[in-house]
Amino acid sequence: MRTDVAGTCSRFLDIDFDRANYREVAERLERLALRDTFTFVVTPNVDHVLMLHPDSPTNTTRAFRQAYAAAELRLCDSRILQRLARFHAVTLDVVTGSDLTAYLFENGRLDGRKIAIIGGDAAMARELRERFPAIEIVQHQPPMGVLHDTHAIEEIIGFIEQERAHYVMLAIGAPQSEIIAHRCQLAGKSAGVGLCIGASIEFILGRKQRAPTWIQHLNLEWAFRLASEPRRLWRRYLVEGPRILVLSARWRRTRPAATAYAPIDKPR
Repeated sequence: MRTDVAGTCSRFLDIDFDRANYREVAERLERLALRDTFTFVVTPNVDHVLMLHPDSPTNTTRAFRQAYAAAELRLCDSRILQRLARFHAVTLDVVTGSDLTAYLFENGRLDGRKIAIIGGDAAMARELRERFPAIEIVQHQPPMGVLHDTHAIEEIIGFIEQERAHYVMLAIGAPQSEIIAHRCQLAGKSAGVGLCIGASIEFILGRKQRAPTWIQHLNLEWAFRLASEPRRLWRRYLVEGPRILVLSARWRRTRPAATAYAPIDKPR
């Protein structure tokens, strides 16, 4: 068992989740940001777990699993996963990617640091600079479908290598963000720490609305998001999402023995 951040981690669904609160994670990130080698953080949620364990694995699945194995930290991004884990007598600490990103920006943790944003539009970087003038912000805007565009991937890696930012925030969705962060790490020419942040900056800038805190604590944020973007999210939450119950039941049965999937654990 690894001893990161607060010194413990919990295994659930073949993933080692790091146990920590926002302050502890932020302090760990501050140390990683000053390294001369590139590391990155992933934030497992239900959608990620389902992508990691599909019915028919693909090359993308394998690359996603390799990225998870190489991540420096794995922070639980889902209260649903937390509740499921509790049912199986496993304790997870929730540190969501959106709240962590907001915590870093709004508590001065990024002041005086250089931040590279991968994704978003030109207005995003401009609005962030206006709101957080103490942070140096650079941005690269890759094309859509970047995971299937070798040249575009190389441009991202080259940008990260050239800028040598303290924090690299990949806002191009999963599994693109995680896989490209891993490739950047493998290239071995970058520094700092990468965060796979999804729509976190859109929440900070008010472009998208987070569910109220009371809805989050009722484990109903998924329903709030579904109501906000039904055409985009209905399949994820109503068709694919319930499969997490099957996976957790299978994990419970196989936990004492060898698991059906190779553990997603950081190489030793």
